[in-house]
Amino acid sequence: PFNRLFVSLFTMVKRSAIGLMSGTSCDGLDLLHATFLKENNKWSFEINASLERPYSDSFREQLHKLHTLSTPDLLKMDVELGKLFADQCHSFIQDENLTTDLIASHGHTVYHQPDLGYTLQIGNPFLIAEKCRLPVYADFRSQDVALGGQGAPLVPIGDSLLFSEYDACINLGGFANISFEENSQRLAFDVCAVNLILNQLSQRLGHSYDLNGQLARNGRVIPELLEKLNALDYFKKVGPKSLGREWLDEYVLPHFEQGETADLLRTAVEHIAQQISFTQKKLNFKKVLFTGGGSFNTFLLERISSLTSLDIQLPNKQLITQKEALIFAFLGILKNLGETNVLSSVTGAKNDHSSGQLFLPSTV
Repeated sequence: PFNRLFVSLFTMVKRSAIGLMSGTSCDGLDLLHATFLKENNKWSFEINASLERPYSDSFREQLHKLHTLSTPDLLKMDVELGKLFADQCHSFIQDENLTTDLIASHGHTVYHQPDLGYTLQIGNPFLIAEKCRLPVYADFRSQDVALGGQGAPLVPIGDSLLFSEYDACINLGGFANISFEENSQRLAFDVCAVNLILNQLSQRLGHSYDLNGQLARNGRVIPELLEKLNALDYFKKVGPKSLGREWLDEYVLPHFEQGETADLLRTAVEHIAQQISFTQKKLNFKKVLFTGGGSFNTFLLERISSLTSLDIQLPNKQLITQKEALIFAFLGILKNLGETNVLSSVTGAKNDHSSGQLFLPSTV
């Protein structure tokens, strides 16, 4: 009995972390504190507190234009965003009376061109570390790109270790991405743009987003537009593959410049549902965990359900909106332990690795 207890204690790992996530939809900052437990080589988690801090309309507009800024202006935004992250994280810790081992920050993506060898997320981690007096892990993508990978998606390691009861996980965020098991390997890729299109079109009608998909529901599919969208070269590629804002601006949004907005929305919804349907038919998965803001779009889920045979699983609201923050907290824990947190089978890098840079507060 003593030996069994010793082995059990020896193999148990318990750590807590705060995850910060600012996604491509530019809706706001997600903060989440969780405790992660590893027993007998199996991970579990408990969410202790979470918070969503929406960005103001003016700040959201600034974030949407980051990729158009001059270098000095981009550096200013790196500092401004870093201060915002630091202040919000510090308040979160104080208000919730949290004790945590570390902070893991995704940052906010400005550029993502892995085929050209670069990716950039801003939100100065040194400012977070200094304000909160805690170690901060950030810049999770650059190492993977340097190893020949896409630097994305990064969430699949969490899907594999924390949500293995599902055949696949689909996140409907700025872009839709999917991860799944095939031949004992975790695979993943970005499927198509979602909220980056839907929200931008909704704003033409005076709405921040399309509540329950009602605006799209009142439109009609434009067949010619749907055909053009589905014919884009990206959809002919096999994974690993990933999408960035630059691709959206160059290849997708120009198709939405003319037409009735409700019809454009309806066509965008059909395009998203069809791309997920095409993906399911190729991969033949059934039970799927859906998360991300697009999971609240009732009409979009109706169209996905109509075009597929998926068993759509929706968790509670906290997990729908905060799953990526949860998994970035987990990535920080894995990096802290020196364990693999990026899978080459997902990103196409030359090997699995433990990614992320450590930023420490000053000791003076």
